[in-house]
Amino acid sequence: MAEQVARTRALLVEDDPNIVDLIRSNLAVRGFDTVVSTDGSRALQLLDTEEPDIVLLALNMGADDYMTKPFSIEELLARIAATLRRTRPSTPADRVPQLIDIGQLRIDLAAEQVFRRGERVHLTPTEFALLRELATNRGKLLTHAHLLRRVWGHGYETETEYVRVYVRRLRAKLEDDGSAPLILTQPRAGYRLAPE
Repeated sequence: MAEQVARTRALLVEDDPNIVDLIRSNLAVRGFDTVVSTDGSRALQLLDTEEPDIVLLALNMGADDYMTKPFSIEELLARIAATLRRTRPSTPADRVPQLIDIGQLRIDLAAEQVFRRGERVHLTPTEFALLRELATNRGKLLTHAHLLRRVWGHGYETETEYVRVYVRRLRAKLEDDGSAPLILTQPRAGYRLAPE
């Protein structure tokens, strides 16, 4: 008997029926199940009951990426694929330790959680994906292009500002004022996580 492959589930928060039809039909032919909500409060309920893999919604609700209307469906699909890639680790789990301790930090790769002095630190999926890439290559210089390709996906290699913004966010959440930096900058080259 063939193994059932789980379909990727998308939650779409959109009140324009034309956009809903366009996105739902294009996702359906690519193997997505799409659940639709026309308002934010219903969307919050659906997050719990449907457990989507990805949510398409308004930027001010905590989005990792954004597009302005009108947009091409091809670009939307490419961004969905890139977001799913960076929220699903691609390195085989048996080659990477699932718990990484760095000073006061504990990074749980399996649970996708970070703790600082025992307190959980909330990271967005993109922030966590960037930290995972740095932590699993600790001490190694990772170029802007490498980080953009691994975290954001192909087609983002020249968007170096993305890396700067997200490194700044990680530093604000994970580093202490006055202590040794966690993420080291190699000017015009890239970043590395401080070696042990």
